[in-house]
Amino acid sequence: MRVVIAEDLALLRDGLIRLLQAHGFEVVAAVDNGPDLLAALTGQRPDVAVVDVRLPPTFTDEGLQAAIRARRTVPGLPILVLSQHVEQLYARELLSDDTGGVGYLLKDRVFDIGQFIDAVRRVAAGGTAMDPAVISQLLAKHGDAGPLAQLTPREREVLAEMAEGRSNSAIAGRLFITDKAVSKHINSIFTKLDLPPSNDDSRRVLAVLAYLNQ
Repeated sequence: MRVVIAEDLALLRDGLIRLLQAHGFEVVAAVDNGPDLLAALTGQRPDVAVVDVRLPPTFTDEGLQAAIRARRTVPGLPILVLSQHVEQLYARELLSDDTGGVGYLLKDRVFDIGQFIDAVRRVAAGGTAMDPAVISQLLAKHGDAGPLAQLTPREREVLAEMAEGRSNSAIAGRLFITDKAVSKHINSIFTKLDLPPSNDDSRRVLAVLAYLNQ
């Protein structure tokens, strides 16, 4: 699996290269600034990119902006943001693309290497990987308006767990309910959000994106 890394801190960039290579990834580019990231994403067209938000030259949101521009050129290009910051405006723009293949993790909350590698693979496969703290910040200024207002509190809990990329069985374990109950809640979510019939993976991604973009 081919991956592009964008990280301005040399030690962390080298660590990511070594970590991903140790788990079978081919690092086709490792850059430290926004313009080089955009060139690498559109030129290499990797299977997935691991991108920091704040990169030179201005250290504001070059990483996210480059990722968004790259996905306009290469629709569905999988992007996993790995950052210390939640940039709400551009994060929402990235997540508003309903093709999936997006994730947003906070560096200081990645406690398990296996879970991080799983998140990279999940995003590469077109899924989502969201840190709950990111979800909380993205939703902090938005009330219960729109289609999601139809969801029950339990359905919102299930949808939040889906946003973190958990399977039905994992959601059941987290919420102390049965797998059958989880399936029932998810089907209800799909119905209330008026998601078109398709494979469950696609509908899960669309439901998560609707949740994150309320």
